[in-house]
Amino acid sequence: MGKRAAAPRGRRRRGPRGGSGRRGPAGRIVLLSLALIGVCLSGGAALAHWQGTSAPPGAAPGNAAAPPGPPQARPAAPPRAGRDAPPRREEPAAVPASGPGTFTTARSTGVRTGSGTPRRYSVQVEDGAGLSAVQVAEEIERILAHPQSWAAHGRGAFQRVARDADFTIRIATPATADALCAAQGLDTGGELNCETTEGVVVNLKRWMRGSPTFAGPPAEYRHLIINHEVGHEIGIRRHMGCAGPGKPAPVMMQQIKGLDGCTSHAWPYDSSGRYITGPLVS
Repeated sequence: MGKRAAAPRGRRRRGPRGGSGRRGPAGRIVLLSLALIGVCLSGGAALAHWQGTSAPPGAAPGNAAAPPGPPQARPAAPPRAGRDAPPRREEPAAVPASGPGTFTTARSTGVRTGSGTPRRYSVQVEDGAGLSAVQVAEEIERILAHPQSWAAHGRGAFQRVARDADFTIRIATPATADALCAAQGLDTGGELNCETTEGVVVNLKRWMRGSPTFAGPPAEYRHLIINHEVGHEIGIRRHMGCAGPGKPAPVMMQQIKGLDGCTSHAWPYDSSGRYITGPLVS
């Protein structure tokens, strides 16, 4: 075999001015930049793919992430009841200062409370007082039937009637109450209740608003009003005082005039059936 002829040696071809067949620093920077752009584009396409309808790698089929929507404002939370809510103030009940002096009688008969011959009573409400005579009569009936009241302990029996009553319980405006009580020589000063020869006169202001010296609500104070005045009707003529600091006040105490260290109490008996008494004062 003969020898291969040697290739003729010529000059290297030169590239453009400023370059050569080997990449210079500027060329390397351009290539690196292009590579980085490609990586970013491919990564962005992959990220967009994961956030689109397809799930990211490793996710179970059917659990594709939903595309993010525009940010939405969170609705304001409504104020919570209880400690966060402002305390509700009970407005004093509106009480007319005077009325026409005429009364509406509750025209119904109630259930007898207690054992023995009942004392029959009727209930009347002054016209214009804003109260239903029937509703007031039913509340008084419940008061007298309370387990801490007189009838539950053998101190009397009662029945509400529409006529031929042994005594009458009247709810009257302050001016009318004063006039009815003054006829018996009693000064009630637009504030107090009284007992008359016809029965009980209850000042509308006390019925609706209670008493500033009484710790309970007006509905509880009504127990005290009825139990005190009916106590006179069953023969307890004299008032009582406080038996000692911290003790419950007797129902026959004029609690609206002060408690003298006792705690306000609306019933003749305590929850264990003990009669609450105190020294006789008037």
